[in-house]
Amino acid sequence: MATLQIPSRFNGPPDSGNGGYVGGLLAERHGDAAVTVILRSPTPLDTPLEVRAGDLYDGDTLVAESRAGEFDRDAPRSVPFAAATAAASSYQSNEMFSSCFVCGSGRADGLRIEAGAVGDGRVAAPWIPDDSLPLGPAVLWAAMDCPGGWSLPDMFDRPALLGSMTAAVHDLPEVGEQCVVVGENHGEQGRKSFSSTAIYGSDDRLLGRAEQIWIRLK
Repeated sequence: MATLQIPSRFNGPPDSGNGGYVGGLLAERHGDAAVTVILRSPTPLDTPLEVRAGDLYDGDTLVAESRAGEFDRDAPRSVPFAAATAAASSYQSNEMFSSCFVCGSGRADGLRIEAGAVGDGRVAAPWIPDDSLPLGPAVLWAAMDCPGGWSLPDMFDRPALLGSMTAAVHDLPEVGEQCVVVGENHGEQGRKSFSSTAIYGSDDRLLGRAEQIWIRLK
């Protein structure tokens, strides 16, 4: 039986794994097609977890499910790197998100993808991958996680956590490449909020795309 262990570096909430990164690790077992990952409970850090038939378990507790996925809409369109950099200057975080591996402003060892508004319900952030960790699908899944959340309105007053994510990785960036991550809001229904994200390389090629369902906290 296969096992996964999420190092503490790859947290989302302070004491659990980043949903995008966890989903990406499961998605790597499906190949290159779109994969849907549904997060069922917080992912423990630094703990051996079992992979059974593509699903992730902590003992008897179901942590995440994975299956073949498909997209319902077009990927968010690209934003120029300079515009994404300007948008990121307006990024605001708080104590709840500051330690996140992806968007945490308090993380010197994180991705620091700090998305700001670019209009029409969209946000964008620059991302220049470094050589501090191998660039694989799980890192791109992580990079596509938080910008979708930051496209939602009122994240400070009504915070949300990732519930499910359908994503596909088409190509990997080079170390030092000027990439842009875009998030787009698609409305909400009850406690569920919907968004999509995409990563573009310096030549505007689509590196990866995702669609997400976020769950507003009670």
